[in-house]
Amino acid sequence: MSAAPLILQTQNIVKRYGSSIVLRDISLTVQKGEACVAIGPSGSGKSTLLRCLCGLETIEGGEIRIDGRVVADANSGRGVFGWRRSRRPFPGLRGEIGMIFQRFNLFPHLSALGNITIALEQVRGLSRTEAEDAGSRLLAKVGLAEKAGAIPDTLSGGQQQRVAIARALAMQPRILLFDEVTSALDPELVGEVLNVMRGLAEEGMTMVVVTHEMQFAAEIAKRVIFMDSGLVVEEGPPEQVLRAPVHERTRTFLRRVLEH
Repeated sequence: MSAAPLILQTQNIVKRYGSSIVLRDISLTVQKGEACVAIGPSGSGKSTLLRCLCGLETIEGGEIRIDGRVVADANSGRGVFGWRRSRRPFPGLRGEIGMIFQRFNLFPHLSALGNITIALEQVRGLSRTEAEDAGSRLLAKVGLAEKAGAIPDTLSGGQQQRVAIARALAMQPRILLFDEVTSALDPELVGEVLNVMRGLAEEGMTMVVVTHEMQFAAEIAKRVIFMDSGLVVEEGPPEQVLRAPVHERTRTFLRRVLEH
């Protein structure tokens, strides 16, 4: 059986904030349908990597490719998704990647359904009826069909995060990035969000997930990468990285996480 095609590639990505190097020569490949999970201590560069992949940060070195097409090239001066100093996006690529953040970032004055339909109408150009039909299907997909009219303040943290996932799915991204999406939730609400993510992984959604939920990582990941100080220290299948890591730094991190 042939391997799935590569959908995302990074080559020697470098990211700096002033004199501080946050990402150091990060090279990564993600296959179509793969769930790649990034773990590591706070400050290791995991979230910055996701922000570079989705275009929220530019890169100072290396390149990013989607389906073999260069979408960010530091050597040519082109920013992520073709942005130059004008900050105008390269047509047709911004919708390729969706990102869900630690905080939900929902519009507080809009209903759960409205938070989804606004992008469908304004970005994808759907009619109000088409947008509401699509939004309703997505809310049902994340288990919130009955909450369509609820405003964010009346929803639990877990419900708000599921609305955020539905909103990201509305743009029909080819890749979804998850940045510690359960870290701001009460412990009893974590499971409902992880269940949605688990379902997406089972459906074959291409995902890059930053998480400290080690059991969840072991369940869904086809590959785990361990990052520290802006470097990918170790990567491989979850049974190797999480259960029999090669590097002492990985072993130390996992011991501390399990003790906590």
